[in-house]
Amino acid sequence: MALPKYRRVILKLSGEALAGNKGYGIDPEVVASISAQIKEIVSHNVQVAVVVGGGNIWRGVAGSTKGMDRATADYMGMLATIINSLALQDGLAKQDVDSRVQTAIEMREVAEPYIRRRAIRHLEKGRVVIFAAGTGNPYFSTDTTAALRAAEIEAEVILMAKMVNGVYDSDPMKNENARKFDRLTYIDLINRGLAVMDTTATSLCMDNCIPLVVFNLNEKGNIMKAVLGESVGTYIGGDMVG
Repeated sequence: MALPKYRRVILKLSGEALAGNKGYGIDPEVVASISAQIKEIVSHNVQVAVVVGGGNIWRGVAGSTKGMDRATADYMGMLATIINSLALQDGLAKQDVDSRVQTAIEMREVAEPYIRRRAIRHLEKGRVVIFAAGTGNPYFSTDTTAALRAAEIEAEVILMAKMVNGVYDSDPMKNENARKFDRLTYIDLINRGLAVMDTTATSLCMDNCIPLVVFNLNEKGNIMKAVLGESVGTYIGGDMVG
């Protein structure tokens, strides 16, 4: 059995990924597939934390552009991430994977409050920890949440699950001649304006030397390949050495 390259990881899932082909809401089949893939890497003794977006239900930025107060819109987005996190927890339970949802906004009836040491202890016991409600503050994306939590729990990598198989110089859905990058640096992301994560999140990763692996979630087995350190998607780090 191949040994994992990473022992503690953050898996970043977009809310849209949970919607599948429906485009909105939560597709139980997609949740089941993701849960099965998480189970596979947990069985390799990899400690897994997950950050889920809420774009399949609500986007704070979209609401604010239509006149809604930005802070209010962002708090609504945080609640959407909690809905997604509970759905993922249910999917993991069906795979007999023990998990905990920790929220940055306290709601003890449905989830634990985020406590760094408790989160690390859960990971050490083999439980999957799902971080919900972003950072608990408006104006910060779930990408920033992933970078922040990765630094706090000392994760070795952030696995960015996308709908495309890596990072391109332009949108591959619109440009058939778009060029895919196998490796990039954090500075490349910022200077080229590549839409992998926002600048705040990229800067956090750069400052804390947390590499990123961007890959296609729709291809089953890619999460495992990323954990094993196989060439999948695009690797992003401080230099060109993966």
